[in-house]
Amino acid sequence: MSLTHRDVATVGIGGPVGSGKTSLVGELVPKLRAEGLDVGVIANDILTQEDADALRERFADVVPEDLVAGVETGACPHTGIREDPSMNLSQIDDFLADHPDLDLVLVESGGDNLAATFNPELADYSLYVISAAEGEDIPRKRGPGVVESDLLVINKTDLAPHVGADLDVMRSDAESVRDGPTVCTNCKAGEGVEDVLEHVRDGVLFA
Repeated sequence: MSLTHRDVATVGIGGPVGSGKTSLVGELVPKLRAEGLDVGVIANDILTQEDADALRERFADVVPEDLVAGVETGACPHTGIREDPSMNLSQIDDFLADHPDLDLVLVESGGDNLAATFNPELADYSLYVISAAEGEDIPRKRGPGVVESDLLVINKTDLAPHVGADLDVMRSDAESVRDGPTVCTNCKAGEGVEDVLEHVRDGVLFA
């Protein structure tokens, strides 16, 4: 019997353009591979394969080329991860056809807004990535992506002082609007990435 997307764990990674989703994927995948896990990666975009191409190059010595794919939704980024995730689900099925022992698939959304969430058919666990450089009021805006994701990631913490953002305020506001955890990261320096990975382990791999 052939495997389908229901037979592999999936993690959705959403967030606005420039929040650092691709950088976070770039940090997580080598760590997951070092633990002996077979990982597939899907990068959503509207009309390009730019993120997928960048990840293929980055993972050239870590992940088989055919386990990094780009999905061009041709519409707003929400469509491919929420309203109609069929293109992403089909890509996961394709991964499994050639790699039946696949342990995990990371699905990166195209740059979206605070209303974006993942269809539960597509993601077993979801991260929402915001940037400290976007301003400390982002958590207070209570968008579904911020409030409903399993894990909120406040990335680019190194830029906070340059835009007058108070990380303590951002963390406190996030805790007040969310039931789930929040992690601060600086993917450029690898800071906080292990904390994100620990939540992924607990939420998906060891759940």
